[in-house]
Amino acid sequence: MQRRQSSKHSKQPLRVHDSNQTDLSAWRKEGSINTEKTVQNQQSLSDDSKHNSLEQAVRFFEKVQDRVSLKKSEGLQKHLSTVESIGLERGLPPEVFDTLLTVALSGKLADTVNTRLLKSLVPASVIPESSVVSSVSWLCVSKCTSNVQLLFLRWLITMFDFIDCKEQLHALYGFFFSFIHDEKLCPYVCHLLYLLTKKENGKSIQLYELKKPLGMQPHLQALLSLYKVFRPELMSITLPGKMKTYFKNSEAPWKAAINAVRRRNQANSPISQALCLGTTQPPSRKRKWNAQLIIPASSANTQNLVGNSEKNSANDFFPVEQLQAFTQLVENIHCLEFPSQMGSVLTNPLLLHYMNCIKDESIYLRLYYWMGQTLQEECTWCVVENSQYEQEFKDFLEIIYKAECFLQEGFSSCEEFLCRSLPLWDGSCCRSQILRLMSWIPLSSFSEMKSHICDPLAQLFFTSSLYFKCSVLECLKELLQNWLNWHVVRLDSESDYQFCSQNTTLSGLVDGIAELIHFVGWISTVALRLENNCTFLLYFILDFYEIVCDMYLKYNLPLLIMPPAGVFYPALLSMDSVSLNQLCYIMYRYRTNLVAAKENELTKKKKQQFKFSSQTYQEYNQYIIAMVGCLWTSNVFQKDNHPQGVRLDDELLKKTGVQEFKNSFNIVYHPAMMGYAAHFLQQACPDDPTFNFSLIKGKKWNWYLDYLYAQGLEGLKLFVESSINRVSQASQNKARNVEV
Repeated sequence: MQRRQSSKHSKQPLRVHDSNQTDLSAWRKEGSINTEKTVQNQQSLSDDSKHNSLEQAVRFFEKVQDRVSLKKSEGLQKHLSTVESIGLERGLPPEVFDTLLTVALSGKLADTVNTRLLKSLVPASVIPESSVVSSVSWLCVSKCTSNVQLLFLRWLITMFDFIDCKEQLHALYGFFFSFIHDEKLCPYVCHLLYLLTKKENGKSIQLYELKKPLGMQPHLQALLSLYKVFRPELMSITLPGKMKTYFKNSEAPWKAAINAVRRRNQANSPISQALCLGTTQPPSRKRKWNAQLIIPASSANTQNLVGNSEKNSANDFFPVEQLQAFTQLVENIHCLEFPSQMGSVLTNPLLLHYMNCIKDESIYLRLYYWMGQTLQEECTWCVVENSQYEQEFKDFLEIIYKAECFLQEGFSSCEEFLCRSLPLWDGSCCRSQILRLMSWIPLSSFSEMKSHICDPLAQLFFTSSLYFKCSVLECLKELLQNWLNWHVVRLDSESDYQFCSQNTTLSGLVDGIAELIHFVGWISTVALRLENNCTFLLYFILDFYEIVCDMYLKYNLPLLIMPPAGVFYPALLSMDSVSLNQLCYIMYRYRTNLVAAKENELTKKKKQQFKFSSQTYQEYNQYIIAMVGCLWTSNVFQKDNHPQGVRLDDELLKKTGVQEFKNSFNIVYHPAMMGYAAHFLQQACPDDPTFNFSLIKGKKWNWYLDYLYAQGLEGLKLFVESSINRVSQASQNKARNVEV
């Protein structure tokens, strides 16, 4: 090791010029500089002191030949404490790992010392592969105890992403596999093999060994699932579809130390910025996931990232750290070797393109394990000590969401995370990110997860603010939109829905979407009551139903569900013209879709699998009668026949004392339209200051309609022209000509 040089500036004397000796500001400036340099000097001396102490400790361990008692050797106590303090506070440099690993695994010292050494081996930057390979060789001679072996495997799994290169480590695959029958080591051996496994590792002899009666523990299922992806012809057993946790947590002894080292060294990332793919700025090194979001270049590739084609062709793979352009992706798309840090895929557009083009199940399987484990361990409201890292967890969830948008599909590990965490969520922490992730829940699992997601979400929805309610409705609208887009894409590319192993048949799709729409209708009805029919809330609700009303024609889905009465009537009687206009447009689209469906039923000779129920047509007709009676014929109180409608007896209406109560909700007297009516009268009858709305009739009624259409009420126009029988077009034109 080379001794670190202290700053040259700290050894130079402070120069004071005569011309500035009486200048107080200059004196303060010089004093400030002097103080800063003093701090730098002290820091440099401290670093040198610890560096010297570490050198002495490493030399001591190099010279250890015989078994040394920890209690009787002050030197061992001193140097062991030095390694522990430096390793756990700031991390160890790469050059010391070879010696310290050799000492810990050679059996020269007691298990207590070996255990403390292994727990202090936290890297400041990277771990040389040669050090790891030489340490693995000590497992062959059985010098260390089984407890030390187990701790070493846990250390290797935890530090796997810090190893600078893994080519020689992959060559030891068979050696690690030989430990799989050790009941104590098996869970961690399977985890390590899972990280190391490539397609060529799925050999028949290894599969044969695994198919022996070892049980179906989660760690074996994980390894078998990866083998089944690579060599399906050799796997005849059936594996469970999903597991909550594949492997035991290996990183507990080192987690706090790794986080402390990263916080201290976050400004000095060990990986060159030139090697960070898909990011413009170096990511934070504070948390576990941030270490996985960059692609580290191996030591064999660091010096030459561009011109290494001969070596790549010889090895028949193309390392992703050399992937810099889309043309390289196209040329090497069938020989890419993905990194062990599957999180780096999320921030690399080229690798996301690869996932879109090549449906490699092994990538999704590794990403599923890594993401599920990370979300479970780092959730800021499920794990108390993670609460201080909320902003970083937000950034991580944002990265996942952007990757899902890029791929146009959700990750199954995110579904499981939402199922587990939503019952514990307060609705505030990472709100935007959680709701965005919810919008990518796959359709196939919605029915299963309804109790895990909808129930806790409804509790939060009813007890939270207006803003939260609107955010949830927007999220559910995007979820519906994503499902319908998924349906359209699959419909264009597949003749039927039996191509997928998941529950994605057309009937499953219809049932899942119907459940979502009914759920939104229920929470919307309750929310409008809680918020006194708030116009802002009503906008988001009607925005959702703008998608629902057009599902048959726009998305070719044989499903139409009318909004509940608790949504329809507040919109019809709203005091806001935007809501009323939006409702008119929605009812126009419902009519267009229902008419098209009816025509298809009559013209197609082949019996259709799905037909709209008579209840749908009945509900639509009831709503149309209410709307026409309200806005046009002024008989809504007499004609509305919906069970939850506004039908009232004349005697009761007279007791209200309202004059012309029959006309109270037509397009002139409606509270949402009175402003338009008053402005129209100002233009049509400028000499009449009384605002006599009864003047709007006959020709003025038609003029008033034209005025409303000119104000941008397109929904009202479409509804009137499609659902109301007016005078003939010739009569309208004649009336206009007379006026002119």
